Amino acid sequence: MPTGEPMFSVCMRDCYDTCSLISRFKDGKLVVKGNPEHPITGGFLCPKGALLPKWFHSGDRLKVPLIRAGKRGEQNFRETSWEEAISMVADRLRETIREHGSESVLVYQYSGDRGIINYSFPLRLFHYLNASMLDYGICDRAGQEALKDVYGTAVGADPEALRDQKLIVYWGINAFWTNLHGFVLAEKLGLERWTVDAVKSETAKRSDKFFQIKPGTDVLFALGIAKLIIKNELYDEEFIRQTTFGFEKFRDYVSKIELEFVASETGIKKSEIEEFAFEYSEKRGVIHIGYGMQRSLAGGEAVRAISLLPALVGHRFGFIYDMKSIDKSYAEGAFLRKGKIKRIPQMKLAEYIEKGDIKFLYIYNANPLASLPNQNRLRKAFEESDVFVVVHDIFLTDTALFADVVLPANTFFERLDIADSYYHRYVALNEPVGRLHGKSNYEVTKMLASALGIKNPYLYEPEEEIIRKILEKNGLSFEELKKKGFIRVSEGPRGYSTPSGKIEFFSQRALGRGLKPFPEYKPMKGKGLQLLSPTHRMTITSQYHNTYGMIDPDLHMNPEDGAVRGIGDGERVQVYNERGAIETKVKLTEDVPRGVVVLYKAFWPKILGWNVNFLTTDEVDEGYGNSSAYHSTWVEVRKAGREK
Repeated sequence: MPTGEPMFSVCMRDCYDTCSLISRFKDGKLVVKGNPEHPITGGFLCPKGALLPKWFHSGDRLKVPLIRAGKRGEQNFRETSWEEAISMVADRLRETIREHGSESVLVYQYSGDRGIINYSFPLRLFHYLNASMLDYGICDRAGQEALKDVYGTAVGADPEALRDQKLIVYWGINAFWTNLHGFVLAEKLGLERWTVDAVKSETAKRSDKFFQIKPGTDVLFALGIAKLIIKNELYDEEFIRQTTFGFEKFRDYVSKIELEFVASETGIKKSEIEEFAFEYSEKRGVIHIGYGMQRSLAGGEAVRAISLLPALVGHRFGFIYDMKSIDKSYAEGAFLRKGKIKRIPQMKLAEYIEKGDIKFLYIYNANPLASLPNQNRLRKAFEESDVFVVVHDIFLTDTALFADVVLPANTFFERLDIADSYYHRYVALNEPVGRLHGKSNYEVTKMLASALGIKNPYLYEPEEEIIRKILEKNGLSFEELKKKGFIRVSEGPRGYSTPSGKIEFFSQRALGRGLKPFPEYKPMKGKGLQLLSPTHRMTITSQYHNTYGMIDPDLHMNPEDGAVRGIGDGERVQVYNERGAIETKVKLTEDVPRGVVVLYKAFWPKILGWNVNFLTTDEVDEGYGNSSAYHSTWVEVRKAGREK
């Protein structure tokens, strides 16, 4: 039961900021605030975080397990007991492994909840069963591979080190919406802020300089900047000589690039390219490389090119992309597995279901029937296959509608956990504030292990014991963590895990993976308008749509593109391509350039009737780890009612 005593919590959402919270119950209601002691959280929450009590107390939370009683996709379930539900799941799991082998079982999870135990502990069971695992590709994979090609790691600068900088460049990220605490930190530190983006975002509107680029041309813009820095001898010669590999060959490569071509392709004037190069070299800016920008067929090459700019001006790690401050692998328990892991590409889920490779699908911390692309294909695969689907979630999501068994999950306010950040170097404590509904991933995993008759002690290890072992392995103290609710992880000596042991302008790793040694520009061609699908301010992918209801389903279009099609502001339009069609209202705005339209991503189809992923491509960039290519989607738009 709720105690009313202040407790430490962590916002476990898939967000850079990973805020430390102070939570308590007052008059039967949850109250949250930002931890004022935390250097990044700084005592305030973003609009989504401020509304967490509404999410926690939502009347739509699942309270009892459900078993499907009708067709997939229909809201036709019967309520059942936990005992029957767990028994059914365990029986079907045994049957699947017996008849089709353990690799026909796939656990599908992602970062809907980033608590280290809640995220990782269920994987212990599936490692023990030798089940298939995901090869993640939906979010930041292309950039991860690209940065490893250059630096040997995707871990960049500590944001607190920005105090020693003059400039931050937001490249392909709307930080005011998705990294608000980082944006405020840069503001407090007095940094000059530039934005490079295809759309005039809220971040762009609050920046000192804005470079509006045509989608897919980032690699060329970065190479053009590099050419100018080198040609005008603005680079750090000593740093280049001691710390980099292949500079001379790279210099020859970019010398062939014509700035007039860069300007015509990118839409950025030659004078602006020169302005960027000269001022960036002088101010030695840190570049925050966004995830959204690299979710295209040109994304990996773009990140590789952008990441070379900090090296030119003498930064050892002059970018922000990822942060891995602790080793948390113990929670996952891969040591329980016998033999190699079969990994199924996340972006090819529909394909593997269609082929019959997946017979049992266990889904938690994810809502793929809202978040994955080409939804018509994916939903058809679910409907026509014999795959047995189990979903463990807080709400009856679109994915849950296609499940055979639905298990109610609880929230991070109802369990013990810790969380790290992929932006800053703090680990935060999450204490249970109270209990309302559902069970944690940890609890359900233990129940399933017991129902399967598994005695292995690692599948029943207490949460606090796991936390203590992870912290101790990283030289941290649980007692110290409990004092303030967070603890900073100090940074050790850093090097470059590349073949040369240096920053590689000439990438040997890329060459070994079948790519060119230098970033390459390939124009992206498509029919109609290029569709971008960034995240909305009040959602994190599909999360919060059902509880906050603050969405923007409009199609954002340039007025000139509207005029060509005879479309006026506020009119109903059909957006369509070979994958599907949706109908919505159009918003004409100069914030979106010609040739581009914007629909915010992953709202709930069961509420809205559609989302952008009924249009997005399920192509992948195989050269960059089967990474997603959402923004390599083209559509056409016409007034609603004009369908042929």
